[in-house]
Amino acid sequence: MPHADIIGLGTSGIAAARLLHQAGWQVSVSDRSTSESLLATQRELEAEGITVQLGHSYEPHAATQRIVVSPGVPWDLPALIKARELGIETIGEMELAWQHLQHIPWVAITGTNGKTTTTALIAAIFQAAGFHAPACGNIGFAACDLALATLYPRRYPHLAPQPTPDWIVAELSSYQIESSVAIAPKIGVWTTFTPDHLSRHKTLENYYNIKAKLLQHAQKQVLNGDDSHLRQVGLAQSPPVRVDACWTSTQGKAGLIGHPENGVYIEDAWVRTQRDLILPVNLLRMVGEHNKQNLLMAVAAARLARIEREAIVHAISTFPGVPHRLEQICTWKGIAFINDSKATNYDAADVGLAAVNSPVILIAGGEAKAGDDTAWLHRIQSKVATVLLIGKAAPAFAQRLAQLGYTDYEIVETMERAVKRGAALAQQDQAKVVLLSPACASFDQYQNFEQRGDHFRQLCQEILAID
Repeated sequence: MPHADIIGLGTSGIAAARLLHQAGWQVSVSDRSTSESLLATQRELEAEGITVQLGHSYEPHAATQRIVVSPGVPWDLPALIKARELGIETIGEMELAWQHLQHIPWVAITGTNGKTTTTALIAAIFQAAGFHAPACGNIGFAACDLALATLYPRRYPHLAPQPTPDWIVAELSSYQIESSVAIAPKIGVWTTFTPDHLSRHKTLENYYNIKAKLLQHAQKQVLNGDDSHLRQVGLAQSPPVRVDACWTSTQGKAGLIGHPENGVYIEDAWVRTQRDLILPVNLLRMVGEHNKQNLLMAVAAARLARIEREAIVHAISTFPGVPHRLEQICTWKGIAFINDSKATNYDAADVGLAAVNSPVILIAGGEAKAGDDTAWLHRIQSKVATVLLIGKAAPAFAQRLAQLGYTDYEIVETMERAVKRGAALAQQDQAKVVLLSPACASFDQYQNFEQRGDHFRQLCQEILAID
């Protein structure tokens, strides 16, 4: 029986372990952490015949034929470098799912920002067209859970039985692409490209090449023609962009690159191609100019899949938005409380601020990332009444604001204090919005950005209940 090691006991690691076990592998899972929840998972998996080691730093051994890593495990971990030198097949969880589901056409979406909304829009359109098109990856199912639900529909009670998908709509982070060798989607979508995750990928060139790998393998390509970096790449006609790529633009036909007959653009408040009017832009219920671009990329993917206009219109007109991305939680005394917890870098936070009405009470901070904060700080100066700073980055952010001569900030440290103080300041300053848009990762105070956004939602609802 072949032997596989799984590194990381998160959702994707558990799914990968079960998938390999069902496929006839002897499986061991290791995780450096230990906790009550991990111990419970250990007992559950070992009852299924899967070995689990907690509090364990992984080292490869001669009996291993395959190593599968979870997205959060650094690709340059010394143990993984050693494993590759030894010739042990080393892949990510997404690649493992691809190996089991590559007989199904994939739409794969990557980019620095905009991935989740674009993925959700594409899945909604495909489903409105009558396709079984589940979303997976960073949204919906873990990819290997989708494989389990498809191939072994009644083995695991936590997964509802799934019919074989007609399409798979997958959101892929740079971490997932980095550890994938062969993923070749039918349609590849690249939303945006700005500096991010440089603490892991080291250089912008390396980060770009990781993203580009997915598009190079795609049969058909959709790219954001309004993104300055992608546009520069497209005009240079350099890999991975092909001549027949579908470009999108909110700036009309003149904003397209390459063959305009392949493009999707906005003109006279309509989403259209060179031949067809598809839908009026105002059918989209989400706020922000950036969401118009997300809409275009979703429509472009749908057109490449030959989905009819009627299904596109129905899906867009009923789409509610995605949690944690400019999600309106409640209105209290005329003040909108908006959850943009998914804005984990400066560019995403700048987009979030641009989308809401001013003046704004902004909650920002967490675990800071490398990147250019210039545009975000200028946006704060023009739109924000007060910045409430939380988490590990609070002192550094305060220093940056002070350097610019912006003094309307307070270090409040926690989300509880931020929401309470935000409500009071919004009334005092007649602000229209209290916006959580952190410009930071969440790992200093939360397990992930979802938990951070859920906490914000809970605190907002408590304010609403007290009033």
